Amino acid sequence: MRTLNYLLLPVRSPRESATLYTRLLGREPVENSETFVLYVLPNGIKVGLWAASDIEPKPVTPGGIEIAFSETSREAVLQTYQDWTALGLKVLQQPTDMPFGFTFVVEDPDGHRLRPFVLAERPR
Repeated sequence: MRTLNYLLLPVRSPRESATLYTRLLGREPVENSETFVLYVLPNGIKVGLWAASDIEPKPVTPGGIEIAFSETSREAVLQTYQDWTALGLKVLQQPTDMPFGFTFVVEDPDGHRLRPFVLAERPR
């Protein structure tokens, strides 16, 4: 059986992106080179930041996918919003209630969408 456990993000500069993602993920990468940076999260998911210029076939413009982060509470979502906007991330969606829960969306410098959320009591 296949296991989905690896996300690869095409980026302009893996090391520059690592400065941001180290803060967002709260951990240091396990691999850090000019063309590739790798994080291994506590739940086993791996996040790779790969130099777009080295990927074959060449990636298309980012933005069609979101990376979602589960939060423990509405307050935690708001704290993450404050922390991430202080980093200068572009806000695509202000904190808001949606049918599935409370959320917001920001964009990293390479155009990848990041969505922290907490599930609603009765998500639809």
